[in-house]
Amino acid sequence: MSEIVSTPFPPPPSSAADPADLGVLEAAQQLRARRLSSAELTDACLRRIEERGGGEPTFDGAPDRINAWARLYPDLARDHARRADERRAREADDTPLLCGIPIGVKDLYAVAGLPLTASSRVLEGNLASADSPAWRSLHDRGMVLLGHTHMHEFAAGGTTDQVGNPHDLRLVVGGSSGGSAAALAARMTPAALGSDTCGSLRIPSACCGTSAIKPTHGRISLDGIVPLAPSLDHPGPMARTVADCAALLEAMADRTAAVTPLLPPPAPTGPLPLAARAGPRPLEGITVAVTDRTSEIPMHDEVARGLEQAVNACERLGASIVERPAPWTLDPDDLSWVLMAEVWAYHRRHAERHDRYRAQVGEFIEAARDFTDAQAYIVAQTRRAQGTAAWEEWFAENRIHAVLEPTLPILPFERGVGYDPGQPAGPGDPMIALTALWDMTGMPAVSLPVSWSVGMSLIAPRGREVPLTQIAIDLQEHALGIPADPGSQ
Repeated sequence: MSEIVSTPFPPPPSSAADPADLGVLEAAQQLRARRLSSAELTDACLRRIEERGGGEPTFDGAPDRINAWARLYPDLARDHARRADERRAREADDTPLLCGIPIGVKDLYAVAGLPLTASSRVLEGNLASADSPAWRSLHDRGMVLLGHTHMHEFAAGGTTDQVGNPHDLRLVVGGSSGGSAAALAARMTPAALGSDTCGSLRIPSACCGTSAIKPTHGRISLDGIVPLAPSLDHPGPMARTVADCAALLEAMADRTAAVTPLLPPPAPTGPLPLAARAGPRPLEGITVAVTDRTSEIPMHDEVARGLEQAVNACERLGASIVERPAPWTLDPDDLSWVLMAEVWAYHRRHAERHDRYRAQVGEFIEAARDFTDAQAYIVAQTRRAQGTAAWEEWFAENRIHAVLEPTLPILPFERGVGYDPGQPAGPGDPMIALTALWDMTGMPAVSLPVSWSVGMSLIAPRGREVPLTQIAIDLQEHALGIPADPGSQ
């Protein structure tokens, strides 16, 4: 594993000389004040993509390229930007907050009339017939589609090796939403969409120094999104700050709740916070728990230091830190039955094209063939529900507002072998050692960086996105900041 030395970073600037460096809320403010047009912002992002991307998008990437994008749509983006500027001229202050903001969309979100391939040759030539509700909600607010971002093929892994880490091209960006995290870290786009089945929003955010929110399961419709395991899949936003993610999530979740066979849709959240609370101790009255989950998992020294830094920051901001044993830890066999049975339920339709999967993904899909015992699947789901209830009771009985833990116990490692035969995916993959539990419980989780290579996660009970996001914003903006632009170093 490569040794990485990461240093603390200053808070983000309130403005930027190049519009491509603006975050979502910064750009929205400038658009509303008419100091910037969507056309100018979009052109700045397209220039940045050209300057830093390493050439036209390719399927396999290269060691010396970021290659964050599966496909770019510059003409469509400029058309969207023109329409956004016209809308702002008509609607003035009534224009939606996100109108005119560029975004990259993970290559499993359907956009009507455009290719949808999950970064796989299995779906080569596939065109989406309709918009996914999550994208439609953002499009209706006037967001500008720059392109589809690369992902670990079919979301079945945690490395996304066709994409290079903007901070160090030798290293993985994480997965499966790796292209989205890389595009954000390289300042190619202020906003991106990802998804999370065993950690796929949070893992790449931790590897690239960006932020993400995994909402409560069912908060956002899965319609029009290529599935991995629907009862585990969580669509969600990615950006450089938690506040920017919150702005995206509020729009994505507006009237798009999923209908699932397991749970009713969660109650609407209402408005999400978009700014830190004032004062030196904004976390006064908040109880943050550190559990024993990390004690049995080997943790890199730098990750341990990052956890200590985050704990100290919470205390400095007024939070009470308590240590409590975890009430339930998932059985890897239960995760396997839930994940693999649902994987095969979708991928059996592609059995005749099995030779088109990359080697690691093909092995993963082949293994899923054996998970067809309905009784075993139901038993695993039952134990999952019991474990989720145990965590809900634990939060309530201990009056805990959030759990704090590292997103990954390890640092980004060297890329290049993630698609090779024999590579782990699912239980046993160190990338998901801490993240997968929160997909099994369906609880919301926020990932935010303490350095560009170490991320921390905050987790709360289902439906508690509003207070959880506020805690994360306070922590990020008052204490932790965001990493510097790797292109400026």
